[in-house]
Amino acid sequence: MKLGFLTACLPQVPLPAVAAWAAEHGYEALEVAVWPKVGGREFEASHIDVARFDADQAGEVTELFAEHGLTLSSLAYYENNLHPDATRREEIAAHVLHAIDAAALLGVETVGTFIGRHPGLSVKENVALAERTLPRLVDHAGERGVKIIIENCVMEGWHPDGYPGNLAYSPELWEWMFSLGLYLNYDPSHLLWLGIDPVTALKPYVDRIPHAQAKDTQLDPAARNRYGFFGKTLSREHPWDEGWWRYRIPGLGQVDWSGVVDALYEGGFTGVLSVEHEDPVWGGTEEKVKQGLRIAHRTLSPLIVG
Repeated sequence: MKLGFLTACLPQVPLPAVAAWAAEHGYEALEVAVWPKVGGREFEASHIDVARFDADQAGEVTELFAEHGLTLSSLAYYENNLHPDATRREEIAAHVLHAIDAAALLGVETVGTFIGRHPGLSVKENVALAERTLPRLVDHAGERGVKIIIENCVMEGWHPDGYPGNLAYSPELWEWMFSLGLYLNYDPSHLLWLGIDPVTALKPYVDRIPHAQAKDTQLDPAARNRYGFFGKTLSREHPWDEGWWRYRIPGLGQVDWSGVVDALYEGGFTGVLSVEHEDPVWGGTEEKVKQGLRIAHRTLSPLIVG
């Protein structure tokens, strides 16, 4: 197992500088963000332009990672593959296909994305939509020796009422998506606030987890007593303002990291555990983000044998 981080937390820092910093501070891998260069949301970045990627560029990236002794663990494009607008849904699918092609050129095993959800349809209708639209992505990946991994983030901010916007948040849904040929990019932080034990949920599925993420969650039970499980309603200031929990750097929340890492080892996991930095306390500036990544490294590196 190796320890890495998702580069989306440093959107304004060029990939060569991210790689140099990561190696200098003890990280062994990077999960590289590959959103198109048209975004602006906090959690997206474009460290590789996969839509215009060729063999020469693949050689440059491979040389960069070799220079710093790093593994490129996965390409990350987490978007709504069941977007309600059919045109936008096709744009997203096209970019996933670009990411798969780039991964194949780079010899990278996985591309990460979301299932997503059409908020105007029932869950059963969304399942039917996914079963019509996702197999071509899976087939394209399989033909190129790449696996599509789905993060189990709830993405409640994608739903107008704060309900799940990514139909991959529970073991029940994992088993369904596995049947489509998809894999899991396991992140324990999303399970904790759902009331699902991250370690118990992890153990049966390690063989379907080629890549994992490390993010923590800090719960506020007193606020939950006011707002309820679904979070704020009338006082919600923005789609992600749940009100009774927040994401933190590993070690600053309530995830049992010893239990998570032990379960991964016990299940035979040999991939990368990738820190996903979305901590509001250690964010806002490049320096604070890097301080947060250093905290995460201090928390997780003693647990990883290598």
